[in-house]
Amino acid sequence: MNFRRLLVPAAGAILIVAAYRSFGWPGVALVSGALVLYLLLHFNRTMAVLRRAADRPIGTVASAVMLNAKLRKGVNLLHVIAMTRGLGELRSPKDEQPELYRWSDAGGSYVDAEFHNGKLKSWTLTRPDAQEPAEPADAGPV
Repeated sequence: MNFRRLLVPAAGAILIVAAYRSFGWPGVALVSGALVLYLLLHFNRTMAVLRRAADRPIGTVASAVMLNAKLRKGVNLLHVIAMTRGLGELRSPKDEQPELYRWSDAGGSYVDAEFHNGKLKSWTLTRPDAQEPAEPADAGPV
């Protein structure tokens, strides 16, 4: 069981109880207002990230190489979407763990990212093979 999901609501309840014991109902109102403000700020940030991502095609990024350099283990999917300013292309079956997403750029490079429970676990950068230079056309006698 993921105890982090229980930690934030438990901390909120403890703050409300402590505010009531220290300051009575005005303390409860103050702490409740602060908690609601925190939730609204988090919701607003999430909506802003998704609004920006909705304007781009799914699975595209300006530079896959730069995305590869910016990624860190343990960041959540929302943070990666904010970095890429676009939703990743889902490569795994829906609602199954691990989730695999791909972001590709115009040059053919792409980054495959693996998420477990919404946290980035690993990623790989794949670049297209270097094409051999074309031989010059025969210009004929000079």
